[in-house]
Amino acid sequence: METVIVLLTRDLRVHDHPALAEACARARSVVPLFVQDPAIRARGRQRFLNEALQDLRASLRERGGDLVVRRGDPVEETMRLAAELGAEAVFTSADVSAYARRRERRLAEACAAHRLLLRLFPGVTVVPPGALQPTGGDHYRVFTPYWRAWSGAARRPVLPAPDAVSLAPGVEPGELPPPGPPHGMLPGGETAGRGRLEHWLAHGLAGYAEGHDDLPRERTSMLSPYLRFGCVSPSEVAARAEGRHGGDAFVRQICWRDFYYQVALAFPDLPRRDYRERQVDWNDDGEAAQAWREGRTGLPIVDAGMRQLAAEGWMHNRARLITGSYLTRRLKVHWRIGGEHFADLLLDADIPDNWGNWQWVAGTGNDTRPNRVLNPVRQAKKFDPDGEYVRRYVPELAGLPVEAVHEPWKLARPLPGYPAPLVALDNG
Repeated sequence: METVIVLLTRDLRVHDHPALAEACARARSVVPLFVQDPAIRARGRQRFLNEALQDLRASLRERGGDLVVRRGDPVEETMRLAAELGAEAVFTSADVSAYARRRERRLAEACAAHRLLLRLFPGVTVVPPGALQPTGGDHYRVFTPYWRAWSGAARRPVLPAPDAVSLAPGVEPGELPPPGPPHGMLPGGETAGRGRLEHWLAHGLAGYAEGHDDLPRERTSMLSPYLRFGCVSPSEVAARAEGRHGGDAFVRQICWRDFYYQVALAFPDLPRRDYRERQVDWNDDGEAAQAWREGRTGLPIVDAGMRQLAAEGWMHNRARLITGSYLTRRLKVHWRIGGEHFADLLLDADIPDNWGNWQWVAGTGNDTRPNRVLNPVRQAKKFDPDGEYVRRYVPELAGLPVEAVHEPWKLARPLPGYPAPLVALDNG
């Protein structure tokens, strides 16, 4: 083929990129295209996204190519560029959200109308969503059987980055989107993501199994924002972690990500509707929800997690479970309220993981124990026993003994500047 457009969405990398690799192998000219879609809000992730695009442009230029950037409807802009260049094909990575699937259907119709070849490639997950199906069903509803099937599934090979990318002559690259306001501590891009992966494999993975719930020391990889934007390949992450000390527990979490992608493929209403119907009298309490967002609930471990999220665009996974359980089980606020707030602020928020986890913690999702309730005080004493995590993010409590850090309402006098709990807690 003479010219292929590689439409990039959530696969902003050059390493282990099946669509890009195939285009470079098959075509004389390759046009990597990213379309700024005004229908998709970057929310708090604009700067991370822009840094990822800058890094991708630099990597492509090192290989003789470039990143072509346009703004508008992705299907219309792809067709316009294809007509300008006389392209013969469009390659892109398959995705699972309702919006992504509509975009793929529209792209297929447009390519057919313009006699262009369209090919969808894997790359967003380790095992393609829909590739594994239980007997008598269209997807796995419980994680453990999926984990068994996923562990034995065939894997595609991890691909090297192309040596060269030959851009079609005369293409105007276009300007990258504005950087957006600072948000979060992690820099965007494949270079940063691969650096974090190397450091994690060398220094963090071995202790993951016993340390991943350690709130104050953050003994997790923090690779999820890079996975969310495809700055690192989930297949490469899994392949390089498997077989190492601590690798099994970590790869299991990669499998959880794949699990929710296959759930979202089968149930595209995951962000909007109960996956499993439960009769819950949700509490329409805007003040309680706002106190939760601001980290002013009077529950120190909950407030610490919410303030970490606001300050860093990140929250430890254990804190996500605690804050989510508190909102949905104690305050009885609908899981969609929590999911929207996380979607606004988390650098790693994507549709399958974010909404799958919120439904799990609310008891409407894939949890086999839908009545599970996490007691925030017991969780704090177990996973932040010295109160270090709470003190870091709730400075009002910094000078208190650890017992008071966990349960300040038990002090003889109310603590100035810190609220009383929104709801009473027992110790069960």
